[in-house]
Parts: sequence; C-alpha cells; structure tokens
Amino acid sequence: MIQFFKSLYLHQRFFYLLFGIAVLFFTSYFYKPFYSFCWLAVLIFFLFFVADVIALFKNTAFKADRILPDKFSNSDVNPVKLEFENNYANKIYVEIIDEIPVQFQKRDFLKKIELDAAEKQVSEYGLRPVKRGEYIFGKLNCYLSTSLKLAKRRYIFKDQQLVKVYPSFIQMKKYDFLAIDNKISQHGFKKIRRIGHTMEFEQIKEYVQGDDLRTINWKATAKHGDLMVNQYQDEKSQPIYSIIDTSRVMKMPFEGLKLVDYAINSTLAFSNIALKKNDKVGMLTYAHEIKNFLPANSKKTYLNSILETLYNIDSKFLDSDFSLLYAHIQRKITQRSLLMLYTNFEHISALRRQLPYIKAIARKHLLVVIFFENTELEKLLENKAETTAEIYEQTIAHQFKNEKEHMVKELQKHGIQTILTAPKDLTVNTINKYLEIKSRGLL
Repeated sequence: MIQFFKSLYLHQRFFYLLFGIAVLFFTSYFYKPFYSFCWLAVLIFFLFFVADVIALFKNTAFKADRILPDKFSNSDVNPVKLEFENNYANKIYVEIIDEIPVQFQKRDFLKKIELDAAEKQVSEYGLRPVKRGEYIFGKLNCYLSTSLKLAKRRYIFKDQQLVKVYPSFIQMKKYDFLAIDNKISQHGFKKIRRIGHTMEFEQIKEYVQGDDLRTINWKATAKHGDLMVNQYQDEKSQPIYSIIDTSRVMKMPFEGLKLVDYAINSTLAFSNIALKKNDKVGMLTYAHEIKNFLPANSKKTYLNSILETLYNIDSKFLDSDFSLLYAHIQRKITQRSLLMLYTNFEHISALRRQLPYIKAIARKHLLVVIFFENTELEKLLENKAETTAEIYEQTIAHQFKNEKEHMVKELQKHGIQTILTAPKDLTVNTINKYLEIKSRGLL
C-alpha cells in the first residue's frame, strides 16, 4: 500500500477539473436546482479517476532502459539512449525525467513521448562534459498517464549508473581517419612540401619521371646502362614526447574547458597520429614536480597507457618549475627527441624567466613550445570602443596581444619552434607542426 501511494501522482487535468467543480458549486449558491447536478459531476469525476488509477495499476506493463556508452569523450557530445516498451492494452503518455550527473548542472530535464499499445520506441539525447572524471546517473523516472490524464504512475529504472569521462577519443578518431585517408588538407590541415632528406636507404631502382635528380646513383647507372636512383623511406621510430604544464597558468577556461584539457585532448590525438607514422611516443606532466612520465614506445597498444594516464591529470594552483623539467629531461630522455611542450605565458617577463631552461632543452632536443591566444581578448578587440573605459580596455587588450606576438619572435630568435594558437585549434595546429617537422626532416 505504501508503494502504491508513493507511485501515485495527480495529473494537472485533475486539478483543472476539480477547480471547475468548485466553480459549479459556487454557481449553485445562486441557483439552487443546480446543486444536485454538481454532486452528479463529483460522482462522475470520482468514477473516472478510480477507473484511470485501476487502468494504470492493474499490472506492471511498462519497461524502460537507459543505455550508456562504455565511456564519455570529454568536450564532445556523447549520446545517451533511452528505450521504452509499452505492454498496456491502450495508448499511454510518458513524461521522462532523467537524473543526469550533477556536473552538468541541468535541473530542467524533461522529455515527453507517446506510446501506442504494444509499441517500442527509442529516444536519444546528448551530453557534453567539460571535465574528466566519474559521472553518476541517478534514477530514470517515468510518469505514465492514460488518455483520461487524471492520474500518473511513476516507474523508476536504472539507479546509480556510473560512466567515466576520458580525454577526447572522438576527436582522436576524427583526425586518425583524416590521416589514414591522406586528407590532411581538410579541416585546417596543410599539405607540406617535402624538402631535404632525413630518410633511410631502401633500394636502388630505375629512374622514372618525377624522381628527385639528387638521388641518382651514378655508379649503378654506369653499371646497368640505365639511369638508376636511390630509393629512401622515411625514418621511423623517432622518439616524440608530449610535455604538459599542469601549473596554475593552465587553469584558464575557454568555452567551458581549461587549457590543460585542450592540451590533454591534443596529446591523445597527436600521439595516435605519431604511432600511425611508426614513431615512438611518450609523455610527461610537470608543475612544481614531475608527476607522470611515460618513456617513448612505438607499440600500438601504448595508446591505452597514454589514455589512462591522461585521464587522471589535473592542473594545480602552483607555479611550474622549468629547472626541474630540464633536469628530468637531461636524466631520462637521452636520445635526441621531438618535445611538444604545452604551456602558457601571459607576459613576456614570465617567458624570459624560463628562457634559459627552454634554450638549454632546445640545445639537445627539437623543442616546440606551444602556448595560447587569449580568445576573450580577441572578442573584446572586435567590438567598437565608444566610452573611455572601453578604449582603455581595448588598449590593454592590444598590449597583451602584442606581447604574445613578441614572445613568438623571442623564441624563434633562439631557433626554437613555436605554436601560438587559439585553444579550439590546438589539435589541428599541433598535428600540422608535427607533419611539417617530419616532412622537412628537422628531427
């Protein structure tokens, strides 16, 4: 009986009709013969209500299920599937309130569907997480009503479902697909003209139109009487490391994601591309200490280790120690490697404090320093300044923008590769730089 009353709810139509009956009783005060008709209306109303309740509760004839993916992809829209089955002998109306994880801060979730007798239906909605970690779904509440719409019956399904949010593997697969199909000119990718040769000798073959004349093998040509050229293949298994700064400078949010999350998503997609190119990939994170270090490896399954490591990374309210980073690289990364350093500098003075350590790292390795444009300032600069305060704000914004450009020139002056990018373009620009370096044979 307790369970019955917990599951029974009154429809809005119930209160509308009750209000109408009250108006009839009020009217009967002025017209006495109308009083008996009012009680007849009450009786009919009560009978319909009881019939509606019996129709809803005479058996358990409704099923629902929430189907979640194995894991969610951070910063992407992830599908949540809802399946419904009506085993009632009549049409039903269903209001669905899904208790989605608290991280989404969405308290107005409501879906309405209609199901004919013996009908099955699938519904879907999307969720976009902006933080990695564990997300817990609560109850899937379904409120059923018949065509009378006087009462509702609540069904509860799927309480306490957990799903983990990982770095953006959807983004990784997207760029992986483009790389496999050689469509690197799409979606911001650039085709890089191959110059120079950092390649391994493979074989000697006959010259065909289009071969590089610089690869002609004159001894083999004299021996065979035909023009022969050396054929090379790209060097493989070059060590490449993604180095992620997890200090306070990477906590700045853009479009719901922190800079460290953009760096993590980029690292996953970039590492996948590098493995497809048969290079070795590794990673490390640092702030006031070295937190995670994975030595470079070329196994395809190594991507899972990188994914699990990236899952637990978060930024700290502490300053980064570049001297510690330099010492660790000197000790642990002995072979010349490509180092993709994700960090951020807001002032030229901050860069100059760390520049001696950056230059020291770049002397032994090919270092690419990746930092971020402040897109909020870009939006501010696009607006027309009309007041003194707005002019002052735009002047400061211009100063910050010029400082970013000055940082790029400062690093390039010392022969250090740089990427200054908007957060949303980070992955594309990072992979472009990697393809450029591979094509130019800089490593």
